[in-house]
Amino acid sequence: MDTIDIRLLHVFDQIYKLRSVSDAAAALDLGQPAVSVALSKLRHQYGDQLFVRTSNGMEPTPFGEGLVRPIRNALEALDVVLGHHDAFEPATSKRNFRICMTDISQLVLLPRLWEKLRVEAPNIHIEILPLSPNLAQLLESGGADLALGFMPQLEAGFYQNVLFKQRFVCMVSANHPRIRTQLTLEQFQTEEHAVISSSGSAPVLIDQEIERMGLHRKISLKIPNFIGAALVVEHTDFIITIPDRLGDVLQGRGALKTFPVPFALPDYEVKQHWHERFHNDPGLRWLRRVIAELLVLPGPAGQGKP
Repeated sequence: MDTIDIRLLHVFDQIYKLRSVSDAAAALDLGQPAVSVALSKLRHQYGDQLFVRTSNGMEPTPFGEGLVRPIRNALEALDVVLGHHDAFEPATSKRNFRICMTDISQLVLLPRLWEKLRVEAPNIHIEILPLSPNLAQLLESGGADLALGFMPQLEAGFYQNVLFKQRFVCMVSANHPRIRTQLTLEQFQTEEHAVISSSGSAPVLIDQEIERMGLHRKISLKIPNFIGAALVVEHTDFIITIPDRLGDVLQGRGALKTFPVPFALPDYEVKQHWHERFHNDPGLRWLRRVIAELLVLPGPAGQGKP
């Protein structure tokens, strides 16, 4: 096969990662017509469409999917050979970072992160992505730069940094007619509960422990995220079991009060996770450091791959 322009390989990599010609153009600081021309050259070079437009964006053909790893290996090898390490200057960078995080992490982190970025990196863009079943693939491909939260599915094969430990508390309306100064185990089992149907792995941990201990919980309302459930609890007689950091945020913003969970629930670790392909990326090293400085509590915290 004839030689191929290295820039075309970068175009292929960005289209695969972002599933969009226009987003790839922005990431490469090129015009969209230039990226379209590059894709046309790649298609001619390989005799295959490589990417086709679908409802989910530009999806690779089977042939294109097979090219991903060889092309990335080639680009990574060139980086090593040429000693190429992009400098990253937060004050001037216009980079877009994509972070997958739970709704809890959004409440706890985003206000402080944005406040810090306005000073240190005023042109940086942050895009928050929801958790998805293909989270590991997103991190590997570069479609997401970081994943933040309690994510046991990423324990193996990913770098990770412990940010803080979470424990659970129970929250009720400040005007709850029966739960006044304490929450008993009997009340926990007889009162109605609002629960979270999907927001990371923390709700699953609660369900597993309640089942393991043989306790009863009267579930009357299921809501897809913690934030919506907490707002409902303020105006009803429901109990909701939530992470304590979220309780700290919400308790000062509404007529709510928290109590210790009236039985033993294990703590869990909130971490940031990233793929080894991007471990030495200067921009991501900076972002991980910023997040750790904002969230890490005093005490030991580890980093590494198990």
